[in-house]
Amino acid sequence: MEDASSVYARILDPKRPVVCMDEKPYQLLAHARDAIPAKPGQDLREDSEYVRHGTCSIFVWVEPLAGWRRVHALPQRTRIDWAGQVKELLTVDYPDAEIVVLVMDNLNTHGIASLYEAFPPAEAHALAQRLEIHHTPKHGSWLNIAEIELSALTRQCLDRRISDLEVLNGELAAWQAATNADQRQVDWQFTTEDARVKLRHLYPEFDSS
Repeated sequence: MEDASSVYARILDPKRPVVCMDEKPYQLLAHARDAIPAKPGQDLREDSEYVRHGTCSIFVWVEPLAGWRRVHALPQRTRIDWAGQVKELLTVDYPDAEIVVLVMDNLNTHGIASLYEAFPPAEAHALAQRLEIHHTPKHGSWLNIAEIELSALTRQCLDRRISDLEVLNGELAAWQAATNADQRQVDWQFTTEDARVKLRHLYPEFDSS
């Protein structure tokens, strides 16, 4: 808890950007029957029955202080997929950063080992050297700003059935472009001091006897 809050207290530094990442599964769904278009006095009508077209995983990357986001859906969520996303982060999104400070949950794919599974040792080591990783605590995923962004994305962009991965990525790209154009920053107010008071029940207890 204190770790994430202390990271969010850092100032904007292009050489050491703080980036949060999260991912979520998404089910691709198609209409079983064509919807009835909206017309004056009548909303769009959709049948409750749908057809499953498989699942995918949506990755979200957010730099809160810069108001930057990248979001993309992949067919699956593996160590290789996560490693590929990290490589893009370091070589395409932040090629000039010395270190990228990365905040995320401790999912089993979210670690340096994934880089070594995906790339030759020398390349994996070079990528790992440019990462400063901070994991949110167990039951503390709400401390990850990317999770908040995923919630906003879901409300604003994923409030209807989407059956095709290509179409989904088109919708995500449009949302990304709009939010990045606004440069909507995140003003994190929950401090380390707040954590020590409001979440003291989550801190370890020691027997003083």
